[in-house]
Amino acid sequence: MSSQKEYNCPFCLMKLTKFILAISLFCGFAGCVKRTITVTSNPSGAIVWLNDREIGRTPVTTDFTYYGEYDVRAELHGFQPIMTTRWLVAPSWDIPPVDLITEVVAPHAHADLHWNFELEPLEADPSALIKRAETLRGH
Repeated sequence: MSSQKEYNCPFCLMKLTKFILAISLFCGFAGCVKRTITVTSNPSGAIVWLNDREIGRTPVTTDFTYYGEYDVRAELHGFQPIMTTRWLVAPSWDIPPVDLITEVVAPHAHADLHWNFELEPLEADPSALIKRAETLRGH
């Protein structure tokens, strides 16, 4: 007579199968946070570059991956170009390790950040430009 017990437990196998299925579904429903930046200008129609990559004319929305510092340039004929640095700051729910929970609880979360630029018209009067230059020279 053998002292080993046979464990033929179809119930245990069924529990393991259900557990694996539940984990698979859980992971399958977890998504990624969508991150977009919308750039507008007054007047609209300015060409916008983010980190020297043209993204389009305002108003424009584009996806981004990383928060942090961005070089921004906006140009429209007849207006002074804008060249500046802007920061994208992560919302509190998109900061590690909270972002992992967000991706599971709210898999279709959307971080939509906005920047607006006021464009100044170019000086069209050449004599005003010359006068300003002379003032800067000290004449």
